[in-house]
Amino acid sequence: MAKIACIMVLCMVVLIVAAPHAQALTCTDVDTYLADCVPYLTNPLGLLGDCCDGVKKLNAAATTTIDRQTACNCVKAAGSNTIGIDWVKATALPTTCGVSLPYDISADFDCSTIQ
Repeated sequence: MAKIACIMVLCMVVLIVAAPHAQALTCTDVDTYLADCVPYLTNPLGLLGDCCDGVKKLNAAATTTIDRQTACNCVKAAGSNTIGIDWVKATALPTTCGVSLPYDISADFDCSTIQ
């Protein structure tokens, strides 16, 4: 019985992962997109690596006002929970990666103003 339940859970996970993106972004999504940016943003000698790929993918995934506000709030929360974040680098990250945002990434930005 436990084997069947485990297989059912695994199938549900596969279906959820394979399902098209029809729901709003979550902080887990944002963290996944930007995971490769942490070494760059926390180390003075950190390299961009694949960070810009994640920034571009996040920008493409944030298609609604709610998605953009969520992404902004998640970035702020992650930044405040990450020791040694360089907010100067974080603010410049979209420009560095060739992504145009209508707002600046900063610890004190009001994400509710994003359209």
